[in-house]
Amino acid sequence: MNLTLRGRGDYIFTLKGKRMLDIKELRKDPSAAEAKLQNKVPEATLSQVMALDERLRALKTEVEELKSKKNIESKEIGKKKQKGEEVSALMEQVNALGEKIAVRDQEISQIEDELKMAVAVLPNFPMEDVPVSPSPKDNVCIKSWGEKREFSFPFKNHVELNEKLKLFDFARGAKTSGSGWPLYVGLGARLEWALLNYMLDTHRKNGFTQVIPPLLVRPEIMYGSGQLPKFESQLFKLKDPDYHLYLIPTSEVSINGMHYDEILDEEQLPLKYTAYTPCFRREAGAAGSQERGLIRMHQFNKVEMFCLTKPEESSKVFEQMLLSAEEILQGLGVHYRNMLLTTGDMSFAAAKTIDIEVWLPGQNRYYEVSSVSNCTDFQSRRSNIRFRHKQDKPQFVHTLNGSGLATSRLMVALLENNQQEDGSVLVPKVLHKYLEEEIVQIKPR
Repeated sequence: MNLTLRGRGDYIFTLKGKRMLDIKELRKDPSAAEAKLQNKVPEATLSQVMALDERLRALKTEVEELKSKKNIESKEIGKKKQKGEEVSALMEQVNALGEKIAVRDQEISQIEDELKMAVAVLPNFPMEDVPVSPSPKDNVCIKSWGEKREFSFPFKNHVELNEKLKLFDFARGAKTSGSGWPLYVGLGARLEWALLNYMLDTHRKNGFTQVIPPLLVRPEIMYGSGQLPKFESQLFKLKDPDYHLYLIPTSEVSINGMHYDEILDEEQLPLKYTAYTPCFRREAGAAGSQERGLIRMHQFNKVEMFCLTKPEESSKVFEQMLLSAEEILQGLGVHYRNMLLTTGDMSFAAAKTIDIEVWLPGQNRYYEVSSVSNCTDFQSRRSNIRFRHKQDKPQFVHTLNGSGLATSRLMVALLENNQQEDGSVLVPKVLHKYLEEEIVQIKPR
């Protein structure tokens, strides 16, 4: 079965036999399933899905009956011919049945496409321990590490600090690409690279395999991770007649795509990957006055963690990913808190998410630098990624993703929290070895 989706402009792509939510599970108790989905997306409804599913099953039953009748009458024609009897009337009946079957098959194909589209825009079910609320204001703080820094002098935000430190050139970045595209310069570029290397080293030490994935992916890979069709308007894509590719909003997309349409051996699991990539997102709306500089960008650097596990191991792997991200922040000495997100604040594909937020004095608020999510079998169904235990029937893996970490806001946290009265910034000790001359302090110029 093929499903054709149309994106912005002339993008059309076909999905061959991919699944979404398990329709069999939805049939068991549609009201309960709909209530769970509405905890996440209040306007979610299963009425169209259930109506299409019922019509589809009725049509398939009818076609099976018509085919059975056609087979019986075809055999009867054969017997009559052997006896030399007249079969023209019976042949007309068989031909009429064939035409009716063809019409019904066409209806089935159309309804299957409509059903797949209706299910494709439904989010993943939230786990039972996720707080039920449409508002991020009800997110639950489950852990806090370190303390907010108290300043004995008037502190500056990172944009003000940068006027003398010269780490970024926002004006030239805007000149080359428009607003929202950062340009790191000199020590800014070196500090960014030090952060990335420190994070990758930490994750490799913790058992993650480093990969360098593509930055451009096919539409079906975007679909598999849950980015399409719902978030198509937020993505950057190539406008090229020969290449229908999207820029990744996160390397989660590429890494999930690595095992697209594969059956893994049980012994391979869990697969734990880490990757550094630039990420590209069409940020909606204008940033406020407090979201200048690196706070909200179209392009940002991120080290990603992505895991594929057996379902019974996904909770344990979730905790391992969270600890690996926290280890980085603790090494940097950055105050943070862990927030268990409500049903309404989670991403489309997530069943459970914990955000790690750092305190940014210049913005007078916490900002997310990591989001660790268990997507259960949502992405693996869309991508058809399964594993097999011995000779058993293949099962869908669970996929998990987590920022480990996104550097833009982390850079802001380091600059603002480590600033000194003279406008200089102390560099955390864990980064010294990644900087030539082991720079321990960035001074105004």
